[in-house]
Amino acid sequence: MSRSLDWYARRLSRMSPAEVGWRVGDRLRQVRWAERQVHPGEAFPPVPGLLSPRVFVTTLPTDARARVPREAARLVVAAADRLLSGDWDVLGTPRRDIVDPDWFFDPVTRRRAPDAALAFRIDHRDELVTGNVKSVWELSRHHHLTVLAAAWWLTSDARYAELVAAQLRSWWTGNPFLSGIHWTSGIELGVRLTSWVWVRRLLDDWPGVSDLFEDNPQALAQLHWHQEHLAAFRSRGSSANNHAIAESVGRLAAACAFPWFAESEGWRQDASRELERELAANTFPSGVNQELATDYHRFVTELGLVAVLEAEAAGHPLGEETRILLARSLDAAAAMLDVAGRPPRQGDGDEGRALVLDDPHADPWLVLLACGAATLGACDWWPPVSPGVMSTLLAEVVPTRAVVDRPSVIPQAFADAGIHILRTPKGEGPEIWCRCDGGPHGFLSIAAHGHADALSVEVRHDGVELLVDPGTYCYHGQPEWRSYFRSTRAHNTVEVDGEDQVHEAGPFMWTGHADAVVDGYDADPAGRQKWTAHHTSYSRLDAALRHAREVVLDSTGARITVTDTLTSSRVHRLRMFWHLGPEVTAELVGGVVADLRWAGRDGQLGQGHLELPIALTWSAHRGETRPPLGWYSSRFGARVPTTTLVGVGEWSGILDLRTALRLPCSTTAATAAATGRSVAVGHKPVGGMP
Repeated sequence: MSRSLDWYARRLSRMSPAEVGWRVGDRLRQVRWAERQVHPGEAFPPVPGLLSPRVFVTTLPTDARARVPREAARLVVAAADRLLSGDWDVLGTPRRDIVDPDWFFDPVTRRRAPDAALAFRIDHRDELVTGNVKSVWELSRHHHLTVLAAAWWLTSDARYAELVAAQLRSWWTGNPFLSGIHWTSGIELGVRLTSWVWVRRLLDDWPGVSDLFEDNPQALAQLHWHQEHLAAFRSRGSSANNHAIAESVGRLAAACAFPWFAESEGWRQDASRELERELAANTFPSGVNQELATDYHRFVTELGLVAVLEAEAAGHPLGEETRILLARSLDAAAAMLDVAGRPPRQGDGDEGRALVLDDPHADPWLVLLACGAATLGACDWWPPVSPGVMSTLLAEVVPTRAVVDRPSVIPQAFADAGIHILRTPKGEGPEIWCRCDGGPHGFLSIAAHGHADALSVEVRHDGVELLVDPGTYCYHGQPEWRSYFRSTRAHNTVEVDGEDQVHEAGPFMWTGHADAVVDGYDADPAGRQKWTAHHTSYSRLDAALRHAREVVLDSTGARITVTDTLTSSRVHRLRMFWHLGPEVTAELVGGVVADLRWAGRDGQLGQGHLELPIALTWSAHRGETRPPLGWYSSRFGARVPTTTLVGVGEWSGILDLRTALRLPCSTTAATAAATGRSVAVGHKPVGGMP
């Protein structure tokens, strides 16, 4: 047993009695199913309930290729060619064996995950057992095979189809029922099924496709096993987050596209009901995903779009309420992007994709919006998006049917999620963008992908990150780094007595929830926007302890002011953190002002200054490891040093702390750009600096 008894006790404490009952039932089922394990090298048993004839009917129109944008087609074919040459990354790590992969190898730790052990006995959270399991699992989602299949569909070059067939046969042979790491997590089975549906669709005109799928005993067995497993072992209760949705989407897509088994109709109906129920449970009325992890908002919305299209193509459309829900999610995604098209970085993110049919390097948020526009329609205020391979093909499977009654102007407040975007008006100089977090800690009792970040902010200037959320970096295997990136000290907020706002109980679990509440949001005609919120999560230390924050964006003065008010009944020690973007350099002047410089998107020098509360003692930290401080993760598995400003002090009673970020006004920035001079920055207002 690689996990401690304490972990199991904490996990049990976050479950309802009903969930405990479900999990006991799952454990008993695992005991019964263990005797059904098929070991590597053994013959696959006959598939029960197999129907004939087996036909794949949700195909693409024969003339659809002509409607794929030429550049999008070129990029996906180029990606497939890179793969053929052995040039491929998985979560930022090269896979030199991509042409003939070892499905169990982890290139991060160089370990090999179990390939023959009974899946129910593998602890996938223990890196000593599996290596970096996220890296191992990712390749077996088979997104690289959908890229190859798309390249075949576009070019009819047999090399792509033949490699897809070889790798699928290799995977099916090497991963028999319940053997090895790839049977340990339902979300992996669900995403993999979705990929297989699209591989079959894209290879429909390839001469060998029937031998690969409908006439292949291994393929039929795997399709049946995957759906049977997902129907039996579901993410429920405190685990019913994006996992439950991905599992339901995979089940629905497979049952619609491969109705080749006696259970198929029942599986389809059950998956449809479960998907619609879980999508509604996982989504606020505003359209924001309840996990409050922005990357998972994108992932779940993408999953939902794929499911809507698969169900409708098979003649079993989902309800109109689900289409409206997904349109709200799309509008929320579009509204939260900054001027450069970059989303907030709230909570966890691991780059999950429902389906990959474009160049894997394409921006996934723009791919999502292109798919949304092609299927459910777009609002006039959305950022411009260009159609790609995936968006074109989704519209070919089912023609666009736009959802009406959408917002006429870009939303800035998502009150139910506690998210507010303060931003300067479009077209009035470089955009100042600020995300304020005053919402729930996360979703369900464990808040698996939430961070201890109550009242934190992100700030960007013309798409350049100035005050940043640190990102995620890792999940398993590096507990100190996992703890840091989700900690209070890794976010732009206040820590009390050296403790997180909420104690973590495991890498995907908290002992409780931060109780942030938004008290108000308003904007006046003069361009002043104000957000106020508070939390009392530290009341466990002192019943009177309260942290309130006010953020004011002065659009005309190009200034953001943050006022923190801390209340207590006795002396406490506090630390305030301001994490700067990786492109920002800072110089502390006089101990209370930080001069900031950065390269803008246009190559021009950006300058501003951060006035820090004088009641605290300030210091700069960068890339420290004992303990970690001053780090930024741009993507899963990558981290770079960045500057963190830390203010330390003590207080009792009431303490007010004021921080002001002053940025170039549009007139000053324009003058500087025209003359080739940089904007002067100092202790006092200079030129356009208010």
